[in-house]
Amino acid sequence: MKTRDTILNGETFHIREWGDPSNPTLLMLHGFPEYGGAWADLAERLADSYHCVAPDQRGYGGSYAPAEVEAYRISQMMHDLTALIDQIGGPVIVIGHDWGAAAAYGIAMARPDLVTKLVILNGVHPGPFQKALATGGDQTAASQYMTFLRRDDAEDRLSADNYAKLMGLFAENMDMSWMTPDRQVEYIAEWSKPGRLRGMVNWYRATPLIIPKPGETADIPDLPTDKLRVRMPHLLIWGMGDTALLPEATEGLEAYCDDLTRVEVPDADHWIVHQKPDQVAQLIRDWLE
Repeated sequence: MKTRDTILNGETFHIREWGDPSNPTLLMLHGFPEYGGAWADLAERLADSYHCVAPDQRGYGGSYAPAEVEAYRISQMMHDLTALIDQIGGPVIVIGHDWGAAAAYGIAMARPDLVTKLVILNGVHPGPFQKALATGGDQTAASQYMTFLRRDDAEDRLSADNYAKLMGLFAENMDMSWMTPDRQVEYIAEWSKPGRLRGMVNWYRATPLIIPKPGETADIPDLPTDKLRVRMPHLLIWGMGDTALLPEATEGLEAYCDDLTRVEVPDADHWIVHQKPDQVAQLIRDWLE
């Protein structure tokens, strides 16, 4: 693995890279509360054939972390990704997980010329996800943590007792056997960098997603399939034990996609990248090749 800092639109971003830059590029986008290093296990298994590039996304780790909520709108993420793809040479294959999936879907929909193929690991497209949230059902209940993360005091609560609450969000009803003591130290070091925890949480504050209370429904804006279309080949890998993002969050995804392949992994959950790196790498390799 190589690491470097780079300037994107005048701001500093931290990048990790594996593999030969002359090979096809896999742009790997992490979610909350991870950082670019979270892709290491998967990238090491793909680096023989691909150039894996994993940035610390805006607000995370060694990257630009403005304090303002408005700086975390999805449009700002698109500026980051467009600049990065232009720098490393596009178009590229994009892989996203959790919030990284939101960014991956965003660039795939807004700039299909920059994305040859799209791989999503337990992440959601805004159309089906918002529809699932609006029903007031199981996904609405499972997403109430997002309302907590929007609170003004979220950072203080998450960081108390050496980040016990944040680590608890990681572990809630999930298989955390992959989180070794050494890895936990690495995560806490990333979270502890000045301003990063606020940046991480600001992703939740900036999103326009409407999250009603459990049992209540919500009126939502029109979600036109033409504007939210995924035109390139798209692989969705889903750990079926996910308790944060439920399978219903992807119902109707086909209506937004020209070419969707679904793969379900029964014995994995939201942290499938860490739990099943060999299987995930093989699924991605087989689908790409």
